[in-house]
Amino acid sequence: MAAVSQTLMDFGRNHRQTSSPGVEVIVTSRYQIALVPDFPIPGPNSVSWIRCPADEADDVIREARATITPRNLPVTWVLDPATEPPDFANRLAAHGIQPDTHGEEATVMVLPVETPLEVPAIAGLVIRDALEDFALFKAAEDVAAEAFAGIAFGENVDPSGTAERRFANHRATENRSALLATIAGVPAGSGSLTVFAPHGAMINGGAVRPQFRGLGVYRALVAARLEIARSLGAAGLAVWGGSMSAPILARCGFQPISWRRFYVDWSTAPR
Repeated sequence: MAAVSQTLMDFGRNHRQTSSPGVEVIVTSRYQIALVPDFPIPGPNSVSWIRCPADEADDVIREARATITPRNLPVTWVLDPATEPPDFANRLAAHGIQPDTHGEEATVMVLPVETPLEVPAIAGLVIRDALEDFALFKAAEDVAAEAFAGIAFGENVDPSGTAERRFANHRATENRSALLATIAGVPAGSGSLTVFAPHGAMINGGAVRPQFRGLGVYRALVAARLEIARSLGAAGLAVWGGSMSAPILARCGFQPISWRRFYVDWSTAPR
């Protein structure tokens, strides 16, 4: 197992969302808000890095909600080991904000760039740049929708018509990459990463369609993203692994270094 550098450890534990095309970040002395209007679901829209005195916790919740509500976006409150006050989850509960039923906790994991990662031979596998054109990008999104939400591949998962804007925003973010894995020309898996060389690269969205699982597609997508990080001089990969993905990531060599806990707030998206 490759040794984890202090640089990669610090990156995995402390990396914060930054503004980029399509992503608005609001930083205060007590918390940080990230808003992605083209993804009107909890998760991409979040409140995190909460650091406040105990007697200001309720004020922080009210203030953040007041900032987000005009955008009509639900949010996820993200807690980490250094959240202050330590009982902030109880403060959220008092405001009706409950743990995410799709997964309350994720493990922060890292993979050093020197890690050798063997990938099984998969007949017909091709990993393509999903930002090459809109059709590939849309196929990658459809893969994720099927893998994560059970939406049949190719169904309209974008009734708001924002996919083309998301595509343009991804292409305009210089350190962003998106991949589409196909087998014999059929979309099979997808994943993305954002590189912050030399510190590390954040990966997310690793997904494989049900009929292609067990072949090694997920591992192949990890290996491809590790190679991109290596080529750009990053110290390695970092990821938030949920209960399903963390064991797979561990088999790829990822090592746990921290955690995040998630609490969903729908009050900021009034209907």
